Amino acid sequence: MDAGVWVLRGAFIVAAAVLLAAPAVRGEITIETVPVGNTGNTADTRYETPGYGAVNYEYRIGTYEVTAGQYCEFLNAVDPNGSNAHGLYDSHMDSNSYGCQITWNAGASAYDFSGGTVEAPGSTAADWQNRPVNWVSWYDAAMFANWLTSGDIHQGAYDTSAGAGWGDIDAGNYTGIDRAGAISTYGKVYVIPTEDEWYKAAYHKNDGDTGNYFDYPTASNSVPSNDLTTPDDGNNATFYDHPDYTIGSPYYRTEVGEHENSESPYDTFDQGGNVWEWNEALIGSYRGLRGGSFTHYAVPEQRGTDGRGYTTPAGVDYCRGFRVSEVPEPASMAMLALGGLGMLIRRRRAGR
Repeated sequence: MDAGVWVLRGAFIVAAAVLLAAPAVRGEITIETVPVGNTGNTADTRYETPGYGAVNYEYRIGTYEVTAGQYCEFLNAVDPNGSNAHGLYDSHMDSNSYGCQITWNAGASAYDFSGGTVEAPGSTAADWQNRPVNWVSWYDAAMFANWLTSGDIHQGAYDTSAGAGWGDIDAGNYTGIDRAGAISTYGKVYVIPTEDEWYKAAYHKNDGDTGNYFDYPTASNSVPSNDLTTPDDGNNATFYDHPDYTIGSPYYRTEVGEHENSESPYDTFDQGGNVWEWNEALIGSYRGLRGGSFTHYAVPEQRGTDGRGYTTPAGVDYCRGFRVSEVPEPASMAMLALGGLGMLIRRRRAGR
């Protein structure tokens, strides 16, 4: 999926953009990201205060939700013995009718898609790999982000070592998040998005440092449809519109980016529907969720509690997944600041 063409004024800006444009690559995994600029934009306060979406730094966010194929590669990389010692695999991925069909071949030291119990007759790994992973906890997402950052599930923005409060997961009061320290160590850090990062990428109109927001993450104020058409006719998402799923059994979730003309203003896909996505917000003893899912009766608007969910961070479910944000190294951010971020001019993809 083409992430768009960016015209940049100034040699320093071009150099910085090259540094920031490289996707996350770890092993066989490549995470595509898009830049979210307009530093210092104001929050969306139309429906509640202090509102959401104000971010005063440059960052990148995953173009798509993390897929089952990417998560399967992650499992094989961090658990080469197939022991599931870290609890990163949940058996519902395979056994549940809504599962993403990652199979744990215990004793064979492998995770793959070869033995899913509810796979369609004749289906292959390719039918499942590009759909969002589900049955993952907030902690699974944190360790995935750590691994993208450092190659180690315990090292990155999230301290998952013993004695860091990591064991107290059911209470939800884990506080071992240190983005600044991780940036100082690694330069470029992958994280679960903050709620404001997620919200801005989904709803902000990408029109400067404004407080202008769309109601839906499809760059629209009109209620999206759940149609799956080729080509996509825009303003569509994967959700349940009684009596119809966007796509039925056995898949239920569309491949990421399949609604190719229904992106947000920052060129992210599926921030409405497919799966609820974890964010860093600590809400009481819970962690935040945004975006709705394939079983939600509509794509949630951003306003109020309709678009804001939360649950125990140790919890897993068929309707929960995640995407990652990328916080760039300070040197890159300084280079961007030299030329003025307001000079970024976005061109729509050819033929759009």
